[in-house]
Amino acid sequence: MAFPAFDYISPSEYLAREINAATKHEYFDGKVVAMAGATENHNRIVANLIGELHNFLKGNDCDVFPSDLRVTTPLFSSYMYPDVSIVCGSLKKLEDQFDTITNPSAIIEVMSPSTKERDLGFKLWYYLQIPSLKEYILIDAVSVSVKKITKLPDGSFRAVDINELESVLGIETIQMALPLSDIYRKVAFE
Repeated sequence: MAFPAFDYISPSEYLAREINAATKHEYFDGKVVAMAGATENHNRIVANLIGELHNFLKGNDCDVFPSDLRVTTPLFSSYMYPDVSIVCGSLKKLEDQFDTITNPSAIIEVMSPSTKERDLGFKLWYYLQIPSLKEYILIDAVSVSVKKITKLPDGSFRAVDINELESVLGIETIQMALPLSDIYRKVAFE
C-alpha cells in the first residue's frame, strides 16, 4: 500500500496541522507520511501488549502508552506514533506539545506487510538515535516473529529474533518475561 507524501513542510507546520488532522501522520525530516489503518491481528496484538504491560507495571515507576502518544528524537526532525511506548520515570514532553515525548525507554511496533520495511528501516534508525531508548521491539502481525534490538552500555546494539510461540520475550527495560503466547493470544494466522 502506498502512503501519500506531501511537499516539504517545517516541523512547526507539521505539528500545527497534526493538531486538527482527522488521521495521524508521521514526520521524517520534512516529509509527512499518512499512517495506514490497522488489521484485526495488529489490533489484537497491541491490545494484548497494553493489557499485559499495564498489569505488570502497576505500582512501578514505568508506564505504558498506546499509539496516541507521539515520540520525537532530539537529534532529528522526526515525529512518530509507536504502537506501544514504555516510559520509566517522568514524561519529558517536547516544549509546547502535550502529546509528544522525548524519553521513551522502550518502543514496540507491530509490523504488517505495508509497514514492515519502514519499521525495520528508517524508523529503526530514528528510534535508535533517542538517548533514553533501551529497547526497540518489532512484532510481526502475520506470523510468530519478534525482533528485539537492545542498546548496550557501550552504545552498540544487539538484535535477537524469537520465532517460537512457546518462547518468552524478555523486556529488560522493565525486567519482564512476556510469553509470546500472551502477545499472540487470539491472533489468527492465514
